Amino acid sequence: MMSRHTRIVERALTRLKLRQLRLLVAVGQYGSIQNAARALSISQPAATKMIQDLELDFEVELFDRTNRGVVPTVFGEALIRHGKLIFSQVSNAAQELDDLNEGNSGRVVVGTLLAASPALLPMAVEQLLRQRPNVAIKIVEGTNEVLMPTLLSGEIDMVVGRLPSQRHRKNIVQERFFDERVIAVAGTGHPVAGEKAVSFDTLKSYGWILPPLETTLRRQIDQFFMRQGQYTPPKTIESVSYLANRTLLRTHDFIGLMPAYVAALDIRSGLLAPVNWTVPFGAGPVGVSYRGRHSLSPAGAAFLDALHAVAAEIGATPHAV
Repeated sequence: MMSRHTRIVERALTRLKLRQLRLLVAVGQYGSIQNAARALSISQPAATKMIQDLELDFEVELFDRTNRGVVPTVFGEALIRHGKLIFSQVSNAAQELDDLNEGNSGRVVVGTLLAASPALLPMAVEQLLRQRPNVAIKIVEGTNEVLMPTLLSGEIDMVVGRLPSQRHRKNIVQERFFDERVIAVAGTGHPVAGEKAVSFDTLKSYGWILPPLETTLRRQIDQFFMRQGQYTPPKTIESVSYLANRTLLRTHDFIGLMPAYVAALDIRSGLLAPVNWTVPFGAGPVGVSYRGRHSLSPAGAAFLDALHAVAAEIGATPHAV
């Protein structure tokens, strides 16, 4: 007797149409079958029938009907997510064929966090370009909260930087390259620059440049501040822009917190100064997150290999976590 899983797969392979998935994603976006149908130039009765056919084929209810429209069920959310991934893969395939047609040796889209920017990522890009001079590379900067959903939906191939927290690890392969520590920095003219030992009490009177609220590091900072008598900085700037942060640190008496690898070059160049305060939080693994080697194009797989080589070159051996 055919199992339920086999039965649904057989129906999907023989009956599922991309037009149905486009409608499904649109209904999730608009919260209304009528509005989704209008956006796709489909009559509402036809759209309703298409959703009903999907529910019959997958043997689940995809949307809850309410007075205000429709809301995806857990089954609907899952199928919408997979639908987005399918369309992203179709787009990636078209883009790769276009790149090859124009003489490029493939394409790779990489998300990056601050911790990967100064050495790991540029060195891997350089190595990939030596192997594939015509490869098309796109780098997207952001936080894990922004990048991980786009990784899951297939919009980017991998994320290089601080590995995400547990809630992002489902359906994602992670490889740790090295552990990163966070240090405090300031402009070279800051009153605490050059001090042999600085206490947190000394830093309380200064403004701080902090990462966004949704990041793990910010949550750790806020928890630390709470433990210090519910300390609130007199001034706070929330920013992930390294160039803006560096300028603000050089022109104002702010304290900044950033990965040691990121600050190292500017400290050596005399643009920033380390603050001799041992940051009691923020240490964490830096590496790469991706959906599995099977999801990577040849260019993506080559870039992953380049990351492995660079990680080994800077003294770390990658391993899965």
